[in-house]
Amino acid sequence: MISVSGVSMRYGSKTLFEDVTTTFSKGRRYGLTGPNGSGKSTFMKLLTGELDPQRGSVVRPAKLGVLGQDQYAFDQHRVVDTVIMGNRRLWKALIERDELYAQPEMTHEAGMRLGELEGIVGEEDGYAAESDAAILLQGLDIADQLHGRKMAELQGGQKVRVLLAQALFGHPEALLLDEPTNHLDLESIHWLEHFLERYDGTLIVISHDRHFLNAVCTHTADIDYQTIITYTGGYDDMVVAKTQIRSTIESENAQREKKIAQLNEFIARFGAGTRASQVTSRRKEVERLQTTDLARSNIQRPYIKFTMKRPSGKVAVEIEGVKKAFGKLHVVPGFSAVVNRGEKIVLVGRNGAGKTTLLRALLHDAPGLPVSKKDIDAGKVNWGHEASIGYFPQDQTGQIEKGLTAADWLHRFDPGASRQEIHGLLGQMLFSGEEGLKPTEALSGGETARLLFCRIMLQKPNVLVLDEPTNHLDLESINALNIALQKFEGTILLVTHDQDLLEEVGTRVWQFEHGKIKDFKGTYEELAPSLA
Repeated sequence: MISVSGVSMRYGSKTLFEDVTTTFSKGRRYGLTGPNGSGKSTFMKLLTGELDPQRGSVVRPAKLGVLGQDQYAFDQHRVVDTVIMGNRRLWKALIERDELYAQPEMTHEAGMRLGELEGIVGEEDGYAAESDAAILLQGLDIADQLHGRKMAELQGGQKVRVLLAQALFGHPEALLLDEPTNHLDLESIHWLEHFLERYDGTLIVISHDRHFLNAVCTHTADIDYQTIITYTGGYDDMVVAKTQIRSTIESENAQREKKIAQLNEFIARFGAGTRASQVTSRRKEVERLQTTDLARSNIQRPYIKFTMKRPSGKVAVEIEGVKKAFGKLHVVPGFSAVVNRGEKIVLVGRNGAGKTTLLRALLHDAPGLPVSKKDIDAGKVNWGHEASIGYFPQDQTGQIEKGLTAADWLHRFDPGASRQEIHGLLGQMLFSGEEGLKPTEALSGGETARLLFCRIMLQKPNVLVLDEPTNHLDLESINALNIALQKFEGTILLVTHDQDLLEEVGTRVWQFEHGKIKDFKGTYEELAPSLA
């Protein structure tokens, strides 16, 4: 159990939390929700002890599993050892035990201490530590041959999965996970869901994956109105309950305001007359009926709408024998397909299977994009008549030129657009007021993503090629993107690990598995049973 009592946190004039008191109980799995900037990560740091509250206190169990955010902290350690370090008591005992065994002579005191250490190793299941760590790593798609390697030899996404295994290791009494599904493919996300569903301690998780929150969480702790309100159920349950509560208060306030207006009218008419007692009683009733003050929600919802200047031809793109290899590794093994106007294709498969590689090959000579012959080895890609492409890359490095304001950068893509139109578009994506004048080099990850969507909406393409577009977006923005993609009348090629997007947007699936690409002419839901 984790107990929070009277906690307040302020940064300058901004109040994140004010006198928050709540309890996270054993056996419950909590989703910690709220828009970007609401204070989710700050609150998580209060729970882990990384930050001290400015006022109030936090009581936590001794054994916490925390998802580390520093990918480089364990570069000099073996992968399997990094996982075992998640149980600090066990790891400390193992290190001291090995040091004692390495001594040339064993003293009586050293022998006694060894006995104590062996007792700790036994209590913490240390004799099965490596095999337990291996099971976690396998579930998170870290191959056996990597377990003995140094962390420095792993790629960034692999390091994150090892740190996740570290948090899960050693049966912690509470698990605190900040964005655990980042860099995980769908198979690993499903494995994590099943693992957490069996976890019997206290779980608190921050995630922008709505499907994950709905699948895992028994409760939702929502940060809004400068406090935290806990609802029963997953994310969707919280949204329904929160909306109903606010609607009820608004309705009650409307009825009270109508009654107050009637009473005030009576008071105004008869206040100076002979009905003084009746006026007095009505004044008291007005005081009693004062409406409930509705705090302003910090939730902001972007408005995303993709429109087309003109439709493409009937065939959006024709692909003939496209190949791409890296050395001896054949990532795209001669893929052919015809994509018709209006199809919405989702690309699914494990990380590293070739989804981004295929998209880059298709775009190597696409209309309106820079030519990049190195992204394709062989084959032809014929884009259809009038095809125009809006591209959202997974790696956004260098996508937005520095030294400009957000508005000036966006204006470059349609110099004929009015300033009012540019700032209106920025406002739709939550760059309100002077935020549109923010320097591009100061943009956060979420702001960069929203500005790239502004560019696509300004250009009005008829083909959207989106590679992991939900990275850096909060739940409200992801939901807005989901609706916009469903309504878009053009063609979509989409790489995502967000299951709701896969199920609700896609009409066709390109499945990457065992070095091959299967073209499934149906929805992800229709394909899913064969993936289980």
